[in-house]
Amino acid sequence: MDIAALSTALSMSKTNGDIGTLMLSKQLDLAETQGASMVEALERSATPYLGGNIDIRV
Repeated sequence: MDIAALSTALSMSKTNGDIGTLMLSKQLDLAETQGASMVEALERSATPYLGGNIDIRV
């Protein structure tokens, strides 16, 4: 394998890694925003006491 091909392969690998990291960052930001929106909606609900407890029978 020549140096030019190795350099190109390494560059492509780094670019793909950077894109993956950027996509993960965007997903985390979106999840954080959605979570904050859900908490806000629950705080404004008409019956805030609902959903505070979960009864489970095993």
